Amino acid sequence: MVGNRKGAACCAPTPFDPAAVAPLLLAWYGHRGRDLPWRRIFDPYPVWLSEIMLQQTTVAAAIPYFERFLVRFPDLASLAAASLDEVIEAWAGLGYYSRARNLHAAARQVLAERGGVFPDSLEGLTALPGVGRSTAGAIRAIAFGKRGVILDGNVRRVLVRLFALAGDPRSSAAEKKLWQWAEALTPRERAGDYAQAIMDLGATVCLPRTPICFECPLERLCEARRLGRERELPESRKRAEVPTVIQAALLLERRGSLLVRRRPYEGLLGGLWEFPCGEAAAGERGEETARRLLADLGQEGPLSPAGEVRHAYSHFRLDLRLFRAEAMDHVRVAEGAESRWLSTAELAGFPLHGAHKKALKLLSSPRNRDREKT
Repeated sequence: MVGNRKGAACCAPTPFDPAAVAPLLLAWYGHRGRDLPWRRIFDPYPVWLSEIMLQQTTVAAAIPYFERFLVRFPDLASLAAASLDEVIEAWAGLGYYSRARNLHAAARQVLAERGGVFPDSLEGLTALPGVGRSTAGAIRAIAFGKRGVILDGNVRRVLVRLFALAGDPRSSAAEKKLWQWAEALTPRERAGDYAQAIMDLGATVCLPRTPICFECPLERLCEARRLGRERELPESRKRAEVPTVIQAALLLERRGSLLVRRRPYEGLLGGLWEFPCGEAAAGERGEETARRLLADLGQEGPLSPAGEVRHAYSHFRLDLRLFRAEAMDHVRVAEGAESRWLSTAELAGFPLHGAHKKALKLLSSPRNRDREKT
């Protein structure tokens, strides 16, 4: 064991001098760093926006959303002035919608409490909705050039291999060690470049299944590489069995338009829109659920199956059974802020959530259109 860098708040042992890491990474970053749109704008707002988007999203998926979002909400004031519906609409398709709600709430908080000036301290940043310890460290380092320690998914993988950490990388003991190592390795100078360098290393070289070790500036320091375990680490976590939920969706049509309803803002997919739907009871196949949905809307009449959609969420798989019905003209289904009648053309650009976007696509398929004509 070489020991820990003097003054670093780290108790976990290190097999090399932690101070050796930053110079190697920064030299590599100088010619291998990625050219990303948020790195071209020197302002805390786009840095914060990009870090929130990247919490559960790959860089490739986030870039077009980031660019469109900035066009629609070019600064903090415009984001704070927007309605939550507008923000969710701009976010639609990116997933994990609590991030959009937190983004909107944080913009209003910074405007109301700080006059639109972003905090640069860890305490101030973590007080914002949706900003945790690692996100705060990244914003502090990249936006303000101040020392900020980060531990996102890419950095976690780099450190697990660098120190050959065995066992569950998400256990409380592993978490403590990883934060200590991250703290020990983070330099005080060029904090923003270092943060982006170690994230880039994990994203482009220290890959999950096939690390490109011969391109890594830290190869000679890496314990996993020395032990021949670079492809074994991080160790896989035992995954809990993912349940399948069966739901029925009612495609209720009235004069060429379909009824959609907005989900509650709080909770899964909050603020997005969907066709009336409900979970099937044990032993049901969906038609009974669709019939109850129809009755709850004050409607009656025949149902016709319109196909099935399967969609995966983080904690369950959804099996969505679709049923079509015609609304009775003499019975009015309420339309307002939480429900609307929209044509399929209008729905194509509407913030439906993923499973119901698939349902709309299925509904608009040539096979279904041909069935309507018969």
